[in-house]
Parts: sequence; C-alpha cells; structure tokens
Amino acid sequence: MMQLQGKVALVVGVANEHSLAWGCAQAFHEAGAQLVLTYLNDKALPFVGPLADRIGADLLPLNVETPGELEAVFGHIERRWGKLDVLLHSIAFANKEDLHGRLVDCSAEGFARAMDVSCHSLIRMSRLAEPLMREGGSILTMSYYGAEKVVQNYNMMGPVKAALEASVRYLASNLGEKRIRVNAISPGPVRTRAASGLPHFDQLIEEALQGAPEHRLVTLEEVGALAAFLASDGARGITGNTEYIDAGYHIRG
Repeated sequence: MMQLQGKVALVVGVANEHSLAWGCAQAFHEAGAQLVLTYLNDKALPFVGPLADRIGADLLPLNVETPGELEAVFGHIERRWGKLDVLLHSIAFANKEDLHGRLVDCSAEGFARAMDVSCHSLIRMSRLAEPLMREGGSILTMSYYGAEKVVQNYNMMGPVKAALEASVRYLASNLGEKRIRVNAISPGPVRTRAASGLPHFDQLIEEALQGAPEHRLVTLEEVGALAAFLASDGARGITGNTEYIDAGYHIRG
C-alpha cells in the first residue's frame, strides 16, 4: 500500500540500522514517501549515510543543541519541496551520571539538558514544521511506558518522557485547526543503541518478555508500520494520543 505517495517525511533520530527511527523511515519509504534523514555528527555519518542511500533519502546534519542546524534542515525542505507532510522526532539524551542515578539526585543542569534535547526539541521542530504543513500533516514522537508508571532504572527519563507526552497533547490542541495531528508512539523495550545506555537494560527486556501478554518484544518493522499508519490519511481522526505498541505490556497491573 502506497498510502504516503506524494508526501514528504522528515525523520530525525536515525543512528544506525537498529534505530526505531530507521524502522519508521523504511516504512515511510515503502509507503511511497520522499525522505529526509538527519545524522548527529561525523561519528554517526558512516552508519546513517548508507541507510539514506538505501532509500534514496536526502541526508543533512542535525544536532538540536547547535544553533542554526534545525533551521537549516527545514530551510532545505522548503527550498526543495515547498512543503512537509510528516515529521518523526525520535531523539532523547541524558547525561550518564544523571540517567544512572536517582531522580532526586539529578543535577539541575542535567535535567534541563535532557528536557531540551528530548522534549523541547519537539516543540521547536513543530514550530518550524507548521508553516510547511499547509495542507495538514502528521507529527510523531517516541515515548515509553516509564512516562506513565515508575519503571525501575528508567530514572530521570520518566519525568522527561511524561513532559514529552503532555507536550504532544498541547501541540495537538495548538495545531489541530490546521489539520496537523500530533501523536506519540510508545514501544516496549527494543535493543537500540540509545536504549542500551539505560542501566540494567537486560532486566527491562526480561520483564517485558515475562509481563507482556504476548511474551515477546515488538520489532522495528511493527513500530514502523504503526508510524506509517499514523502518518497516513487513514489516521486523520487520531491526534493527541500516546499509541502503545508493546505486545500488551502496558495493560498489566
């Protein structure tokens, strides 16, 4: 199904072929979208470059902490296509010393940085996407169950993701009159480079396997398929939601 034929999609957060963002980019490509991918820095380029080539995507540098780079990405999209239909935000960051410690002990500077990169960057991207989504559009971001309930060892990222999910609801309200939909996707634990930075990540994996009704982990392809649906016109009535795709783990008490 080419449900994204003729649409332009920006995917932020591909680090390598195991990234959730890459699963989404592949699904967008298979659905007919034209893609723009970003890479964090020169260290990431050898991993992301071949992936962009594989799907014929434009590739641009983007570190949301570097002034001007975000504006340059959206400027490129405006010059080339004059529009944007889909935005996928799949980035998060926390200093290791803050992430691995208790929330009560995290530094003000570390918390502010995690909020800026992981949450406020979505707001900044949405502001830049708004004038390019003249005929409506879909904005997506990645969350996790630790935003809703306390997940052992998720630590400071819990409040950060909770802020992200609240931002999704308020952005959906702000942008709804322009037919721009905003949703969060909440996968269960997936073995990505970012997730491996969490302390005791293997324990999270085991708990998901045991606790999910399906007793399995979700795949990049499944997350990508959900993202492609939410980006499509078939989901035009869905906005402000956090959509779980975790083999049912979130329903367990």
